[in-house]
Amino acid sequence: MVERLNVPDTKNKQSIYRELVPQILSLLQDESDLIANMANVAAVLKEAFNFFWIGFYIVREKELVLGPFQGPVACTRIAYRKGVCGKSWEKKDTIIVTDVNQFPGHIACSAESKSEIVIPGIVDGHVKFVMDIDSNRLNEFDDIDANYLLDIVNTIIRQSHF
Repeated sequence: MVERLNVPDTKNKQSIYRELVPQILSLLQDESDLIANMANVAAVLKEAFNFFWIGFYIVREKELVLGPFQGPVACTRIAYRKGVCGKSWEKKDTIIVTDVNQFPGHIACSAESKSEIVIPGIVDGHVKFVMDIDSNRLNEFDDIDANYLLDIVNTIIRQSHF
């Protein structure tokens, strides 16, 4: 298990992700609890990238319910198809929003959020949760984030009981 996070001293996010992914694997390898794994992943990503907000919403019947997160208080429940998280759940796909003010139906939990990425956690064809990351800068996220964050979401799925 990782006892201390090693984050490279670089602005290159691909290098940071490359260093983090094996550490996340080590951190989660002996833990099967979904909530514990989400909590540690949120902490790792917050520490490594200092995102404005990073967290998870868990599917509970017909809505997403707030799970572990790092950052300011957040919306507690999000309906299917609503906001970026609800759309990601509906489409079963990652959504990158370069400017949240341009996303129809965006749910503003904080006026400081400027861009967002949401990655669904899919098990047996069903979305079980979404990872939601907000930045206080426009155009923060791209395909590099999408690819590495999907790998991290899939690691959570492999390690956790459903």
